Amino acid sequence: MTSAPLPDAPTNWVDRHAPEGLKPWLKLGRFDRPIGIWLLLLPGWQGIALTLAQHRKAPDLYDAWLFLGFALGAGLMRAAGCAFNDIVDRDIDAKVARTALRPIPSGQISVKQALAFVVVCSLISLLILLTLGLTAIALGVASLALVAAYPFMKRITWWPQAWLGLTFNWGVLMGFAAATAVYLAMGFYPVIGLVDFPLRLGGLATSALLLYLGLVFWTLGYDTLYALQDIEDDAMVGVKSSARRLGPKVRDGVAFFYILTVILTVGAGATAGLGPLFYVAVPAFAAHLAWQVNRTRSDDPALALRLFRSNRDAGFILLFAIILGAVSWPF
Repeated sequence: MTSAPLPDAPTNWVDRHAPEGLKPWLKLGRFDRPIGIWLLLLPGWQGIALTLAQHRKAPDLYDAWLFLGFALGAGLMRAAGCAFNDIVDRDIDAKVARTALRPIPSGQISVKQALAFVVVCSLISLLILLTLGLTAIALGVASLALVAAYPFMKRITWWPQAWLGLTFNWGVLMGFAAATAVYLAMGFYPVIGLVDFPLRLGGLATSALLLYLGLVFWTLGYDTLYALQDIEDDAMVGVKSSARRLGPKVRDGVAFFYILTVILTVGAGATAGLGPLFYVAVPAFAAHLAWQVNRTRSDDPALALRLFRSNRDAGFILLFAIILGAVSWPF
């Protein structure tokens, strides 16, 4: 069976350039839709950047490995998570137009083959994880519980997007812990701000926790936009989502989530002691989120998908704001 373009990825590099035999495997890992890799990766990079800012230190070779290792790990773990999600949801996916042609429900890949794919991706990710500090390793192992539980959340709660937020932004804590472990071992600690302090658990700090919570609400907002594509199908098969729960108030809900995102990320920058350029750049992040809210319509699935994908740009804007805050430390 040949692999046809999926409805939510009509033009992509996999369909254009990948060998026919690899296409189902690349689609199983969602490599035809890299937006998910970016949304998983950027929080980790932001956590690393926040650590460097708090330590007032230029990146070194190990920090460069952290950025590269997190990129590789994000791609692999997103692939493993998507495959596991498709295994669990194969019966539901077969009934939804947008997902019926995915490799498992369409019969291109068996459940046993998909399980093997999950194991291989996870083992390679484990090798990367073992290069990090003990706290980051512990956090990485703990994240597996979040990943394993996520596919079942849409059957349990109206807010599976919130659980995705807890899962997708775990990289903030891992990145902060991995980068901090080196400095703790050397006897250095983060600069203590007005309300910032290093916690005993491997150097996780208030600023990282605030950034993590802020990005949880960011994910809750953008994944609500993504869920707008499936409202009718979800209602038909009995799947819950924040988009269905909010109904006609979906725009107000996304606006509320994004307001909390901005408040908490600004709080993270303040507790980390970021310099003035952070506060110059972060309004661009807020403006991007406001633009998304202003354009949100519950009856336009194609627009919802475009707005969802635009969050890669929003994530980069926030990353650059943190970096600018790091290089503009107040005297």
